[in-house]
Amino acid sequence: MAAKHRSSLRQMDVHPALAPLMFLTGTWVGSGRGDYPTIQAFAYDEEISIVPLGAKPMLRYSQSTWRAGTKEPLHTEFGYFRPAGTDAAELVIAQPTGITEIHTGGIDGRGVVFRSVSVERAPTAREVATVERRIAVDGDRLTYELLMGAVGQPHQLHLEATLHRS
Repeated sequence: MAAKHRSSLRQMDVHPALAPLMFLTGTWVGSGRGDYPTIQAFAYDEEISIVPLGAKPMLRYSQSTWRAGTKEPLHTEFGYFRPAGTDAAELVIAQPTGITEIHTGGIDGRGVVFRSVSVERAPTAREVATVERRIAVDGDRLTYELLMGAVGQPHQLHLEATLHRS
Protein backbone atom coordinates (compact mmCIF):
# COMPACT_ATOMS: atom_id res chain seq x y z
CA MET A 1 0.00 0.00 0.00
CA ALA A 2 2.91 2.37 0.65
CA ALA A 3 3.97 2.15 -3.01
CA LYS A 4 0.46 3.15 -4.12
CA HIS A 5 0.53 6.09 -1.69
CA ARG A 6 3.91 7.33 -2.97
CA SER A 7 2.77 6.92 -6.58
CA SER A 8 -0.34 9.06 -6.08
CA LEU A 9 1.73 11.77 -4.38
CA ARG A 10 4.19 11.84 -7.30
CA GLN A 11 1.28 12.53 -9.65
CA MET A 12 0.37 15.66 -7.66
CA ASP A 13 2.06 18.99 -8.20
CA VAL A 14 3.69 19.18 -4.75
CA HIS A 15 5.75 22.21 -3.74
CA PRO A 16 9.45 21.23 -3.67
CA ALA A 17 9.96 22.78 -0.20
CA LEU A 18 7.74 19.99 1.20
CA ALA A 19 10.25 17.23 0.35
CA PRO A 20 11.65 16.97 3.93
CA LEU A 21 8.10 16.57 5.34
CA MET A 22 6.60 14.15 2.81
CA PHE A 23 7.28 11.13 5.05
CA LEU A 24 4.40 12.41 7.23
CA THR A 25 1.77 12.34 4.49
CA GLY A 26 -1.11 9.91 4.45
CA THR A 27 -4.08 8.81 6.49
CA TRP A 28 -2.99 7.21 9.73
CA VAL A 29 -5.25 5.06 11.93
CA GLY A 30 -4.48 3.49 15.28
CA SER A 31 -4.79 3.77 19.01
CA GLY A 32 -3.16 5.36 21.98
CA ARG A 33 -3.37 6.07 25.64
CA GLY A 34 -3.59 9.25 27.65
CA ASP A 35 -2.80 10.13 31.22
CA TYR A 36 -2.21 13.29 33.24
CA PRO A 37 -2.20 14.03 36.98
CA THR A 38 -5.54 15.85 36.75
CA ILE A 39 -7.49 13.15 34.86
CA GLN A 40 -8.12 9.40 34.86
CA ALA A 41 -6.01 7.40 32.37
CA PHE A 42 -7.85 6.47 29.17
CA ALA A 43 -7.46 4.55 25.90
CA TYR A 44 -8.45 6.03 22.55
CA ASP A 45 -8.63 5.32 18.83
CA GLU A 46 -7.48 7.92 16.34
CA GLU A 47 -7.32 9.00 12.72
CA ILE A 48 -4.86 11.57 11.40
CA SER A 49 -4.77 12.91 7.85
CA ILE A 50 -1.76 14.82 6.52
CA VAL A 51 -2.01 15.87 2.87
CA PRO A 52 -0.26 18.31 0.55
CA LEU A 53 -2.23 21.31 -0.69
CA GLY A 54 -1.13 21.02 -4.30
CA ALA A 55 1.50 23.59 -5.22
CA LYS A 56 1.26 25.44 -1.89
CA PRO A 57 4.19 24.93 0.53
CA MET A 58 2.18 23.35 3.36
CA LEU A 59 0.58 20.10 4.47
CA ARG A 60 -2.98 20.15 5.83
CA TYR A 61 -3.37 18.28 9.13
CA SER A 62 -6.57 16.97 10.70
CA GLN A 63 -6.93 14.70 13.70
CA SER A 64 -9.85 13.07 15.51
CA THR A 65 -9.93 10.75 18.51
CA TRP A 66 -12.69 8.75 20.13
CA ARG A 67 -12.89 6.62 23.27
CA ALA A 68 -11.72 3.06 22.59
CA GLY A 69 -14.63 0.65 22.39
CA THR A 70 -17.44 3.23 22.50
CA LYS A 71 -16.71 5.61 19.60
CA GLU A 72 -17.53 8.54 21.92
CA PRO A 73 -15.78 11.61 20.40
CA LEU A 74 -12.89 12.88 22.52
CA HIS A 75 -10.84 15.47 20.64
CA THR A 76 -10.25 16.98 17.23
CA GLU A 77 -7.79 19.52 15.86
CA PHE A 78 -6.80 21.02 12.54
CA GLY A 79 -3.72 22.77 11.26
CA TYR A 80 -0.79 22.98 8.90
CA PHE A 81 2.78 21.73 8.69
CA ARG A 82 4.97 24.39 7.06
CA PRO A 83 8.55 23.85 5.88
CA ALA A 84 11.14 26.17 7.41
CA GLY A 85 14.24 25.02 5.52
CA THR A 86 15.60 21.57 4.73
CA ASP A 87 15.74 20.38 8.33
CA ALA A 88 13.13 22.49 10.11
CA ALA A 89 9.38 22.99 10.09
CA GLU A 90 6.56 24.87 11.74
CA LEU A 91 3.26 23.47 12.95
CA VAL A 92 0.14 25.60 13.45
CA ILE A 93 -2.88 24.00 15.19
CA ALA A 94 -6.36 25.17 16.20
CA GLN A 95 -8.61 23.23 18.56
CA PRO A 96 -12.35 23.67 19.14
CA THR A 97 -11.54 23.76 22.87
CA GLY A 98 -10.32 27.33 22.31
CA ILE A 99 -6.59 26.60 22.19
CA THR A 100 -4.16 27.45 19.38
CA GLU A 101 -0.58 26.26 19.16
CA ILE A 102 2.37 27.48 17.11
CA HIS A 103 5.41 25.20 17.08
CA THR A 104 8.87 25.10 15.58
CA GLY A 105 10.66 21.83 15.06
CA GLY A 106 13.69 20.09 13.73
CA ILE A 107 13.41 17.30 11.17
CA ASP A 108 15.74 14.35 11.77
CA GLY A 109 15.41 11.81 8.97
CA ARG A 110 11.90 10.43 9.39
CA GLY A 111 11.13 12.14 12.65
CA VAL A 112 10.36 15.61 13.93
CA VAL A 113 10.14 17.17 17.36
CA PHE A 114 7.92 20.24 17.65
CA ARG A 115 8.05 22.56 20.65
CA SER A 116 5.50 25.28 21.21
CA VAL A 117 6.62 28.87 20.78
CA SER A 118 3.10 30.14 21.44
CA VAL A 119 0.05 28.59 23.08
CA GLU A 120 -2.96 30.89 23.15
CA ARG A 121 -6.40 30.30 24.57
CA ALA A 122 -9.89 31.72 24.46
CA PRO A 123 -11.09 33.21 27.77
CA THR A 124 -13.05 30.05 28.63
CA ALA A 125 -10.38 27.52 27.58
CA ARG A 126 -8.29 25.53 30.05
CA GLU A 127 -4.79 26.80 30.78
CA VAL A 128 -2.10 25.16 28.64
CA ALA A 129 1.39 26.64 28.98
CA THR A 130 3.65 24.35 26.89
CA VAL A 131 3.21 21.62 24.29
CA GLU A 132 5.77 19.30 22.69
CA ARG A 133 4.95 16.85 19.90
CA ARG A 134 7.43 14.08 19.02
CA ILE A 135 6.57 12.26 15.78
CA ALA A 136 8.43 9.36 14.13
CA VAL A 137 7.62 7.38 11.00
CA ASP A 138 9.03 3.93 10.23
CA GLY A 139 7.60 2.67 6.93
CA ASP A 140 3.82 2.64 7.33
CA ARG A 141 3.96 3.07 11.12
CA LEU A 142 3.70 6.48 12.84
CA THR A 143 4.31 6.90 16.55
CA TYR A 144 3.99 10.05 18.58
CA GLU A 145 4.18 11.43 22.07
CA LEU A 146 2.51 14.63 23.20
CA LEU A 147 3.89 16.31 26.29
CA MET A 148 2.37 19.37 27.91
CA GLY A 149 2.46 21.64 30.89
CA ALA A 150 -1.10 22.61 31.78
CA VAL A 151 -3.50 23.44 34.62
CA GLY A 152 -0.66 24.09 37.05
CA GLN A 153 1.19 20.83 36.24
CA PRO A 154 4.81 20.67 34.99
CA HIS A 155 5.64 19.74 31.39
CA GLN A 156 5.16 15.94 31.09
CA LEU A 157 3.85 13.11 28.93
CA HIS A 158 0.11 13.30 28.24
CA LEU A 159 -0.53 11.14 25.12
CA GLU A 160 1.25 8.40 23.18
CA ALA A 161 -0.02 6.47 20.19
CA THR A 162 0.89 4.14 17.34
CA LEU A 163 -0.88 4.52 14.01
CA HIS A 164 -0.60 2.77 10.65
CA ARG A 165 -0.96 4.22 7.18
CA SER A 166 -4.32 3.13 5.78
